[in-house]
Amino acid sequence: MQLPSLIEIPNGEKVTPTFSDTEMQGRLARLRQHMAEQQVDAVVLTSYHNINYFSDFVYCRFGRDYGLVVTQEGFTTVSANIDGGQPYRRNRLGDNIVYTDWQKDNFFKAIMRLCEGKRRIGVEFDHLTLANRDKLESALGEVELVDIGVPTMQMRMIKSAEEIALIRQGARIADVGGVAVRDAIAAGVPEYEVALAGQSAMVREIAKTYPQSELMDTWVWFQSGINTDGAHNPVTSRRVRPGDILSLNTFPMISGYYTALERTLFCEHASDAHLRLWEINCEVHERGQQLIRPGARCSDIAHELNEIFARHDVLKYRTFGYGHSFGTLSHYYGREAGLELREDIDTVLEPNMVVSMEPMLMIPEGQPGAGGYREHDILVVKEDGVDNITGFPYGPAHNIVG
Repeated sequence: MQLPSLIEIPNGEKVTPTFSDTEMQGRLARLRQHMAEQQVDAVVLTSYHNINYFSDFVYCRFGRDYGLVVTQEGFTTVSANIDGGQPYRRNRLGDNIVYTDWQKDNFFKAIMRLCEGKRRIGVEFDHLTLANRDKLESALGEVELVDIGVPTMQMRMIKSAEEIALIRQGARIADVGGVAVRDAIAAGVPEYEVALAGQSAMVREIAKTYPQSELMDTWVWFQSGINTDGAHNPVTSRRVRPGDILSLNTFPMISGYYTALERTLFCEHASDAHLRLWEINCEVHERGQQLIRPGARCSDIAHELNEIFARHDVLKYRTFGYGHSFGTLSHYYGREAGLELREDIDTVLEPNMVVSMEPMLMIPEGQPGAGGYREHDILVVKEDGVDNITGFPYGPAHNIVG
């Protein structure tokens, strides 16, 4: 029996998109302009973030490959048969090809069909695995692969008005989750129960605000005690205790667009050592917000904030950079690495960039004031300053709870 390698599943009507057709056509036009300038015949995108940015489709990988092939004439997502017609419905402006499991590497047969006759192909060097690069070159024959990952990242770093409007809603919804988390905190309550309260509140608010949106990937990390030492530590069944340092982290996801709220809290009371360190971190947080301005260099911001930590003799306890960009990214995909507030990033902030300010100290267990301290606000860079779109309060005056 000969079963097909490639099929189409135009099942149902195209869905209401996250962004307007004008917005999505503008993104595609900028990509095609870059292709023309660099003499790139076709682009094969494979990452979550770029496929979502250009087509409004967030795939569920589950061990399978996904793609978006762009030429000057075509715009086609490539998806697995297991997803049915959902990828077709999401790609409002283009086509969708489905590859089946009946033969090995049918994904590359789809890429070969879409790139037929093309010789200079843009791919994401920071996402394409060595194995898939070999398969791609084998399928396409004599082609030249050039990097499209950095140019597309630079496109994504400058947000449109529609993106900023969505990010503002995300920040508001993160605050909604923060209130639910704060209200759920009490001695004896396990971390996962607190996290579930915040997650449920945000999912409901996203559904209310964006009734046409796919509801996926919104999450909360709520950590207590020693579990606060890592920014990305998972939720556990540990129960909150009086005097615990706590870390509230709410992350609403709206159509692949991530926002965040992060706050240090304490259950019932905080020791003098904890209060001193908390106030130092808040001092850096406040100064960092002042430094985020159009024309500021990411590395310069990091160096100046390092001086504050050094003055208090706690710089050695700083754990990561001071902030990062926002947009289509997540805890398991995507990052605009060229827009992070770190010593090795010399990007100059421009209007319509969106960045966080999020200093963190981690004091090892057994020392006075042990635990992880982290505050996090989101700031939109404007022509004449910034707009802080995070509303949840921070610091000892507000977040000793329970």
